[in-house]
Amino acid sequence: MGDWKESGIRIVRAGELDTNTPQTPGMSRAAAITHARTGANKLWAGTVTVQPAARTGAHHHGELETVLYIVRGRARFRWGDHLEFVEEAGPGDFIYVPPFVPHQEMNARPDEPVEAVVVRSGQEPIVVNLDIESPEPAPPGAEPGPFHSKPR
Repeated sequence: MGDWKESGIRIVRAGELDTNTPQTPGMSRAAAITHARTGANKLWAGTVTVQPAARTGAHHHGELETVLYIVRGRARFRWGDHLEFVEEAGPGDFIYVPPFVPHQEMNARPDEPVEAVVVRSGQEPIVVNLDIESPEPAPPGAEPGPFHSKPR
């Protein structure tokens, strides 16, 4: 038997999430499950809050699989070679993003944030920005250009 006290279940409390993660303007990410924090090797989990009318540029996450669970608000996702497909998700919905899928994430509402739980199949913050114009009109007052930051 192993030392289950030291190598068993880990609980990361709400106030202990790590905000020292790659950030995107209009979005706040916080890590909960990482190798450094819990010993996880194959998963990364955390939270993201997307401010009203915020959106990313077109991107993909390489070989990583991503799952989002919407806690609050309304998220809109575009995907495809030209971001031609679109769906919205609300509280209680799960979103699965397969590896290498070009996509764009955005808050579908101008008046409330989106809060979601994010789980990825790896530890690296892989973001590959793509030169794909979004068919989604920019919200009034939005800054021009892609909003997805490169990992730091």
